[in-house]
Amino acid sequence: MSQDSAISKKPKSGAEVVVEALERRNVRWAFGVPGAKIDSVFNALKDSSIQTVVCRHEQNAAFIAGGIGRMTGKAGVAIATSGPGSSNLVTGLATANTEGDPVVALAGAVALEDRLKKIHQTLDSVSLCRPVTKYSVEVDSPSAVAEVMENAFRAAEAERPGAAFVSLPIDVMGAPAACEAIEPCEIPTLGAADVESIAEAARLINKAQRPIVLLGMLAGRPENIEAVRRLLDDGKLPVVGTFQAAGAVSLTEYPSFAGRVWQTNNMPGDQALAAADLVVTIGYDPVEYWPSIWNRGNKRTIIHIDSGRADIDNSYRPSVELIGGIGPTVAALANIVMHSGPDTVMSKLLKEIVQQREEAARIAAAKGGTPIHPLRLVSGLQSLLSPDMTLCLDMGSFHLWIARNLHSFRARQVLITNGQQTLGVALPWAIAATLVRPADKVISISGDGGFLFSAMELETAVRLKSNLVHMVWIDGTYDMVATQEREKYGRASGIEFGPVDPVKYAEAFGAKGMMIKSPDEIGPVMKRALDAQGPVIIGVHVDYSDNHLLFDNVDTRAIH
Repeated sequence: MSQDSAISKKPKSGAEVVVEALERRNVRWAFGVPGAKIDSVFNALKDSSIQTVVCRHEQNAAFIAGGIGRMTGKAGVAIATSGPGSSNLVTGLATANTEGDPVVALAGAVALEDRLKKIHQTLDSVSLCRPVTKYSVEVDSPSAVAEVMENAFRAAEAERPGAAFVSLPIDVMGAPAACEAIEPCEIPTLGAADVESIAEAARLINKAQRPIVLLGMLAGRPENIEAVRRLLDDGKLPVVGTFQAAGAVSLTEYPSFAGRVWQTNNMPGDQALAAADLVVTIGYDPVEYWPSIWNRGNKRTIIHIDSGRADIDNSYRPSVELIGGIGPTVAALANIVMHSGPDTVMSKLLKEIVQQREEAARIAAAKGGTPIHPLRLVSGLQSLLSPDMTLCLDMGSFHLWIARNLHSFRARQVLITNGQQTLGVALPWAIAATLVRPADKVISISGDGGFLFSAMELETAVRLKSNLVHMVWIDGTYDMVATQEREKYGRASGIEFGPVDPVKYAEAFGAKGMMIKSPDEIGPVMKRALDAQGPVIIGVHVDYSDNHLLFDNVDTRAIH
């Protein structure tokens, strides 16, 4: 037998089957950091169709994979080595799992015979990741590689998506696999909820005086959005949405949109929600807006529409649960809802909210002075937010100003962290957006507090030639924390840090750096940055003296 024939008949290693499983799932990128316990998988990736994107931190690799999952509905893939490599994935997996983003994370591990010993990089990563994933397992046999990989993807992408974690021991990866990669099994598509429950829900909606729809994060998934909008239009129903449902309401429904709602319970949308005698929740998760804030003490009717049953608590006890595929269920409901439209009370409230929104836009556009007021920056962003743009937001005071006041009419155009409210997600998500939405203009925003949580990934963006613009809103503090501390204690503590020059930082990484120095420069500088090739960092000093307004008349339980 020739040497070439012998090589061709050599059985595939566990690592090669892992990579073949990724290819069968049409994975295009694997994001991660290499190491000795996972190097066989990186070696197999070298001969595959998958682009290996080396990141500067495993947490950011998980964030990028989560962004891929949120925008495509297909699991993004993060890969790390054993020990601290796998533990560094945890924050990214927790964020993805809480916020409904499909991710499959792979991490190396010591050999099976060594996993109970106290040796270099021994860690029970499966137990570590189990609380923050839907599926967390270790491949404990060369014959189990393919089935574990397939089940990881199925868990991550199934209804109410989330994170899956697979530990890959070094000896299993190096051994003959004793199996072939499994042809992906289609995840069953859920049909509509049962007919009787849909009919009862329609009856309750039709007889209600002031029904309202509360859209959650899954309402904006591509397979659900058309049915959701038809229910709102045909049913003549007012609507509010959580921050993560941004963009689910189109221009057609905008006059009936009372706004976004969040834990502060002091927004215009909260007035409409409080006035309702019936609430229809669609794709809503309590982590987005706690029922104990928006529904405590209310005896009104709740209709729960989701792929899974409701999490019952004292303030969330649905009268009807429509369990099934969200899109088919809402479509069936839309066919039989025949509500007469908002009553006098709700109509007046909606008109007032529209007027407030228009007045707020005028005030925002007229804000002058430096440092620049957040509303003026929101006004500038609103004028730039075209349908072919993706906006990725970190967590911080700026996040609240934008989420409250910037309007989007394209589902999942604005990516927001709401479940875990994780610092550092914006730049990694923007990198993901440049890959899966190459025709989009991409803007990400962080405060100067959150910026350095993932700013090292600017090097990755430069290497990928990512066309993105990352804004840093600068005030020198963790201001959102400071504002809440002042509300609770009358003073702030532990919130100050030193300055970073965003222009010099950008240039040090080979990116472009710019500053917005006055309100009149917002548009010109942003347009110049969007026209540039490669990543651009823009710094702007922000006047947060009005941040207390974000928490005026707030439910004290929301200050956390």
